Amino acid sequence: MDATFWATVGLVIFFVAIFWAKIPSKIGGSLDKRADDIRNELDEARRLREEAQALVSEYQRKRHEAEGEAEAIIAEATSEAERLTLETNQALEEMIARRSKAAEEKIAQAESQAVAEVRARAADIAVAAAEQILTAKVKDKVADDILSKSIAQVKEKLN
Repeated sequence: MDATFWATVGLVIFFVAIFWAKIPSKIGGSLDKRADDIRNELDEARRLREEAQALVSEYQRKRHEAEGEAEAIIAEATSEAERLTLETNQALEEMIARRSKAAEEKIAQAESQAVAEVRARAADIAVAAAEQILTAKVKDKVADDILSKSIAQVKEKLN
């Protein structure tokens, strides 16, 4: 019995002990469990990937909808701004026309008032001049009557 024999016997006993303790089935079970865990993790990763793709497509759809809404809002705001600009311009033109008309009316009124004042002043001056001329040339009661009638007539005609 040499050392090789005892080494072989020790090896056989080692293998028998390993099989008796069911180490290969434990290793196989552990490997199977690990394979199942990896398979489950891969399935979970696929599921998460599908959910992520669904979320991405949903967010892209929402983004497109939001862009469409933003474009609609911008278009509406632009048209509203144009409409308000037109309304403001029309209101401004109307206000300018009203103010111009009011100014023209005031000018015409001031003009007619000035003409009336000039006529009144001219009448007063003419009456005063006539009074001075007649008092210098005509005397007595006849002069006073003529003078009063003339002054009254001049006042009536000028005013």
